Amino acid sequence: MDHLIDQSGSYSNVGHTKKDLQNRFDSVRRSEIQTFDADSVISYLTTKSVMDPQFFFNYTLDEDDQFDNLFWADSTSRSDYTFFGDVLAFDATYRTNVYRRPLVMFVGVNPHHSMTIFSFGLLGDETMETYTWLLHTFLVEMHGKMPKSMVTDGDKAMHKAIKTVMPESVRRLCCWHVERNVQTNVQDGNFTRAFCNCILNFMTEDEFDLQWFSMVEKFGLNNNEWVSAMYSKRKQLAETFLRDSFFGRM
Repeated sequence: MDHLIDQSGSYSNVGHTKKDLQNRFDSVRRSEIQTFDADSVISYLTTKSVMDPQFFFNYTLDEDDQFDNLFWADSTSRSDYTFFGDVLAFDATYRTNVYRRPLVMFVGVNPHHSMTIFSFGLLGDETMETYTWLLHTFLVEMHGKMPKSMVTDGDKAMHKAIKTVMPESVRRLCCWHVERNVQTNVQDGNFTRAFCNCILNFMTEDEFDLQWFSMVEKFGLNNNEWVSAMYSKRKQLAETFLRDSFFGRM
């Protein structure tokens, strides 16, 4: 991407984003998946559904009838969601499989604060349309039960899909992802600590604004675009705005 920017003269002249490139690469990788791989997976999941009548899976094919998206959950996971599905964490950062596809995990926590896995999705790309299919499929599998709150990373396509499919769920950005992004975008350990202190402590909205702008002034970040963007997302970040919602310590 950096090479393309250098060749074009500016970012705006490139004509596409890193996300566009990633989705194009994903499309190419999908074409490399052999038919017998998809057939083997579907055959295995079909056998699982015979052994476990509550096992659920669904999949889509692309325009070339090649394997595209896959969703699955077993009876234990579906039962767990019935009891522990008020809080749902939705993350698509894993690309450790052989085709480097996004592997999405839907997870929650039980009363002992142990992680509970509700289902998986193996996706062909990370577009809003794909995430929308995934969320719709999840709700069908879970008999329409909507989570009260959700924890996600900062993916824009994901957030658009959530707003469309699960509009009543309260959304929170994952603190771990946010802290990592602070370190990447500002690269100041003292600011990272001040930032986390600001978003994780209980305070009134006026107190939050006072602490936030004092922090930004102290570190000379008044003109930092990323910091300004984080302030615009404060209602999905800070305990000040989220304290009335239950997130199960996630």
